[in-house]
Amino acid sequence: MKRGPKILLVLGLLAVVGMAFRVSWNALRDVAHAIGADPVAATVYPLVVDGLMALALVAALVLPEGDRRFALRILAGYTAASLVLNYVHGLVPGLHGAGRVRLADWSPANWALVLLATSLPVGSIFYGSDLVAKVLHHRPATGEAPQTVTNRSAPDLPAPADPAPEKSVYAPPPPASTEAAPLVPAAAPAADSRPTAAARAVRPRKPTGKLPAAARSARPVRTPEELLTEARAATAGWPDRELTADRIRVAVRTSAERARTLRDALKAERAAAAHPAGLHLVTGPAPEADPAQEAAPDAAAGE
Repeated sequence: MKRGPKILLVLGLLAVVGMAFRVSWNALRDVAHAIGADPVAATVYPLVVDGLMALALVAALVLPEGDRRFALRILAGYTAASLVLNYVHGLVPGLHGAGRVRLADWSPANWALVLLATSLPVGSIFYGSDLVAKVLHHRPATGEAPQTVTNRSAPDLPAPADPAPEKSVYAPPPPASTEAAPLVPAAAPAADSRPTAAARAVRPRKPTGKLPAAARSARPVRTPEELLTEARAATAGWPDRELTADRIRVAVRTSAERARTLRDALKAERAAAAHPAGLHLVTGPAPEADPAQEAAPDAAAGE
């Protein structure tokens, strides 16, 4: 839409609003006279009601969503109140240019109308101040300074976008094949070939240095003769059934292989001590019987 028609539309709207305000002005002024207002207060009374309606309309166009609903509720409430007072002004002929009169013949209705007419100025002070404060503290979203973004809370800030995934420099290993690969003889390496990076990676590392003396064992290495001597002293009072490799290993603190060797040596020594060489039992033939002694029992049997 061009700028010229827009200007004409705005001017026409202002003219209609001005004429409607003039019609409502007369009714609200007479109602103010009826509830006891003086001439000056009755003259400015329409500004209290219809003026706040105009202020609420402007605030609804400026404020954001939550405060806009608040401004629209004020606009709707004061519009309804102005409509009721104008309606009462049309029903009661005594209000036209007269002094203080009753707004309704029924007492509860009169009390309610008087309460409504007298509470509108107080409501205009409260709601009008609140709307002005909201408009003054409102900052539009466009042209926002960078420091105001840092002072906002976490729920107000936009969610950070996920960073783009970077391409990995390591290629994944090929899937293992279930079929048996044919045996291919390995080609002899060329004379000037160099090991690849993978071959260098799996090459065992060389020792970095000698083991420090503090990390070495303080106990000297014992010879088999020394181990056997210690085993003899440790197992001197043991019976043969308790002479096992595990007990010997714990007693002399040696390996399992050496403990089995010591066990066999100790059992052999004990067997040799129980049956020394050169002392053995000799069994010979039974002695021959005397013929005379064998005959005597036979003769006695014949008798």
